[in-house]
Amino acid sequence: MADSGELVHIGCYTPQGGGRGKGIVAARRDPRTGRLDILGTVAATPSPSFLTRHPRLPVLYAVGELDDGVVTAWGIGPDGGLAPLGSQPTGGAHPCHLAVSADGGHLFSANYGGGSVAVHPLDPAGVPGPRSDLIEHHGHSVDPDRQAEPHVHMVSPDPDGGPLLTVDLGTDAVYRYQLDPATGRLGSYGTPVRTSPGTGPRHLARHPDGRFFLVGELGATLHEYGPDGAGTVHERSRVPASERRGHVQPSEVAVRGDGRFVYVGNRGVDTVSVFALDTAQPRLVAEVGSGGHWPRHLVVTGTHLYVANERSDTIGVFAVDAESGVPTPLGEPVPVPSPTCILTTT
Repeated sequence: MADSGELVHIGCYTPQGGGRGKGIVAARRDPRTGRLDILGTVAATPSPSFLTRHPRLPVLYAVGELDDGVVTAWGIGPDGGLAPLGSQPTGGAHPCHLAVSADGGHLFSANYGGGSVAVHPLDPAGVPGPRSDLIEHHGHSVDPDRQAEPHVHMVSPDPDGGPLLTVDLGTDAVYRYQLDPATGRLGSYGTPVRTSPGTGPRHLARHPDGRFFLVGELGATLHEYGPDGAGTVHERSRVPASERRGHVQPSEVAVRGDGRFVYVGNRGVDTVSVFALDTAQPRLVAEVGSGGHWPRHLVVTGTHLYVANERSDTIGVFAVDAESGVPTPLGEPVPVPSPTCILTTT
């Protein structure tokens, strides 16, 4: 299988972040069967907890979730190997998410520590230059332990060139910014979208029709947001992320490509919830085991679901029924140390 299948890269926590990984792991995925074959660690780098790719170039980007945060670009070889292209400081602590603008010109990263958004211009080869902007958030919310200050947890560029959505767990808000491509600086775009106090918004997933779905890490909730006729974004619905008893701490949310289902990873109860979008609000149709402990990240690609179970050192592999949307485990989970992010090419 060395020369067939789709390349997949997996970010892992290393000892610098309390994990057992060595860096970025490469694998090959069989799109037909869903099988995931691990090729090994292809970049020994500290705590690359989140990964993304350039929209056109064979370049991968990783955060270094450290006290002095960094982003690094890697050239992707045909065998999944990674060659370092350049690294830049993010200007904040513990960057935990990053994304590339739709035109491939800028890299955005979310500094959890200090609550800021960094912007790096990308040259024609996809290499990041020095920061062109650093937006620091201010304020707090109701949880004295988790929301005493801003904590930016995600950056989501609009695929059609609209505003950048920035999710802040610490201030219970989603901020909207417009990028000036000429200067690489961000300007405010309308007022922030405020969640209910104590929600702790973590990640969002965009729907093809313009809506987005947001998970509340502290509130254990799934929220649906969409614009009204005047372009103001409002909450349309809010439902529990899980029906299980016990501590529920949602992590990742994903919309299936056809827009019919939403998937939510629930840490604590170690499940994936499946919501159908055929009614006025998301309808829970199934809640299945994640295939391990502490599902930090998940991705739906084709007819398969992959779940990074950080604390059990496993990737859960599932077949997804095309009609019901329900995942079914495919064999035993795949061993990977402290997995935190699964990056596929589709």
